[in-house]
Amino acid sequence: MFQTHSSRPSRIKRHSSKKKKRTKKKRKEKKKREAANKNIKSITSKMARRYTDWHEKLPFALWAYRTSIRTSTGATPYSLVYGMEAVLPIELEVPSLRVLAECKVDEADWLQERHEELTLLDEKRLRALNHVQGYQKRIARAYNKKVRPRKIVKGDLVLKALRKAVHDPRGKFRPSWSGPYIVKTLLSGGAAYLMDLDGVEFTEPVNLDRLKKYYA
Repeated sequence: MFQTHSSRPSRIKRHSSKKKKRTKKKRKEKKKREAANKNIKSITSKMARRYTDWHEKLPFALWAYRTSIRTSTGATPYSLVYGMEAVLPIELEVPSLRVLAECKVDEADWLQERHEELTLLDEKRLRALNHVQGYQKRIARAYNKKVRPRKIVKGDLVLKALRKAVHDPRGKFRPSWSGPYIVKTLLSGGAAYLMDLDGVEFTEPVNLDRLKKYYA
């Protein structure tokens, strides 16, 4: 059975939309990895005396990162994976109340408690997710208080802020703004679609925080 040419644009459109979704997901995952690596690098730099012994301190930095409470989730990464808090080495040398209490529990009772912890693990992760959403809202409110509204309307000439390139041979002489561009459409979420002076439209919207008016 032959396919008509009219079905090809719809297939291409569906494929491109799926590709965009995968690209956005990969970007979010990449940002999360970069944030985690930044924290681990900061911990390692404080522990290492010389730049040559960082690999010796890396396991300790990972342990500290995984057993510390994250502000965004309100829990430790270790507890969100295993459903219980990790026993620190110092708690074995100087027994804490938790270790002393667990030593007095029978093995059957301990296994029952452990089973209950694993059963409630999904609920604990949902609470962490709700905590993350509330934390993001608080950060957004605090950020929005400092944001000055930009009075940009459709048809204005604007300049767009350029993000710093990873390797730019021009260094500090690289331009900070590009344009001018014309505001084609304003979106309700604080973004806009732009087009250049030749009428070529950009496919992705730009946040209004990265735009400023251009005065010829």
